[in-house]
Formats: sequence, C-alpha cells, structure tokens
Amino acid sequence: MLNNKNIVVLKKLSFYRESKLIFSDLNMKIRKGSITCIIGPSGAGKTTLLKLICGQIKADRGEITIDNSRVDNTSEYNLNIIRKKIGMLFQSGALFNNMNVFENIAFPIREHIKLDDEMINDLVLMKLNAVNLIGAKTLMPSQLSGGMRRRVAFARTIALDPKLTLFDEPFAGQDPINKKILLNLIKSFNNSFNASSIIVSHDIKTALEISDYIYIISNGKIVCEGSPSHLISLKNDYAKQFINGDELGPLSFNYKLNSTLENIFKI
Repeated sequence: MLNNKNIVVLKKLSFYRESKLIFSDLNMKIRKGSITCIIGPSGAGKTTLLKLICGQIKADRGEITIDNSRVDNTSEYNLNIIRKKIGMLFQSGALFNNMNVFENIAFPIREHIKLDDEMINDLVLMKLNAVNLIGAKTLMPSQLSGGMRRRVAFARTIALDPKLTLFDEPFAGQDPINKKILLNLIKSFNNSFNASSIIVSHDIKTALEISDYIYIISNGKIVCEGSPSHLISLKNDYAKQFINGDELGPLSFNYKLNSTLENIFKI
C-alpha cells in the first residue's frame, strides 16, 4: 500500500569511480509500499546506485537514509542492522553452487535469526511454496533452469521478509513466461507484506507494467521521472526515446573519445 512516507531518501548524492563522475547531486525518494524502477542506458550507474543504497560502496558526497537511518556515515555494526531489513536479488542470482535449493534459502535465516531446525524448515518450505518450487528443495543450482534459478534466488531474497528489496535486472535473460511469473511474485510480495522494491532494469515494457514510479537516469542525473502513465503522456525527449526504443535522441550510446584522440582522428 502506497503512502506519503519515504523508505529511501537520497540527498545531493555524488559519486566518482576513479576520476569519472557517475552521479552528481542526485536527489531521489522511494515511497514506502511502492515498486520503483530505475532505468537508463548501459553504464549510467544503475547497479552502482543499488550498491550505494545498501552501503556496499560509499558516496563521495551526499546523504542516504533507509527508514530514517543514515547509511552513508554509520558504523559497520549499524550498517549490518540496517541490512537485515534489505533483500537483494543479484542479476546472476548468486546462488551458492555447493548448497542445494533448501540450504540456499535457509542460509540468511541461519545467519541472522536463532531458530530451531523445525522452524527453519517451515520457513524455507513456505518461501519455496510461494515461488512454486517446493518439489525442487533437494536439487543443486546446476540442476535448475535459468527461470528456476531466478525464482530460488527470489525466495532467498525474501527469506527474512525484508522491508526493502533491491532487484538488479531481475528480468534479464528470462523468457516471457518466467518474466511474467517473476513480475507477479514481486507484485504479490510487495502487496502482501507492504514492502518496498527498487528495480534496476533495461526492460521498459515491464517497468511500465510493474512500477508505481519510474526514474530515468543518464549522465549522472535524473533526466525524467514520474508514474508510468505520466511518462507515457509526457512530451519529454528522454522519456520518448527510452519508451519508443529510438536510436537517436538525447540519450547518447556513443563513447566519446578523449581530446587527444579526437585531434589525431580529426573528429
């Protein structure tokens, strides 16, 4: 359920990778109970933004808060407490190859909560049932299809019923059926647990379908934002280029040569 409170707030966030500016004075708000998509061209820093939000890397300037707790300037101890509220689905799924499906999902539960084996068993089976893979509990990751791996990874992501889930290209490489299944799982979890989700994706069609709010980022800044219906109706060159998949437009997909090379080749 959407409300007016924010679970994530970024204020004047700036980040450099070596000498390259990735973000400049970025401001962003993620409402509680929402599904928010962050889209933009490859190399725009979308995955980097997820790493900044969960404290995996540090910003050069600015503030990041999750549920009113600062992430950017807190201790490692406090950061670990904050992370217990966060689930992260990596693009690769990042399953442990030496653990079967059951143990993969049980891992975060064993790490963060002291429960007996019977309770852990019940929780894992509940999560597997939610993704319709309860019969796969003894399989190893190598025995799973790509769609099954992604659903197991999703079950592990929500194992602790996080308040905030971060998804890095969850629909990449998925066929239309598995994409739809995963889309419905994300919606269902958000609605059932009043959770909040941030999805990084190139899939504009799915982003328009699943999102409550969308940010389009390019060249270190937010170039367009709004609800799906707002972006569709908006007369904005950035929005139109991405929604229509146009090659030509303000979003550049060329890598600019440095000035020395430009002079050599007389570009």
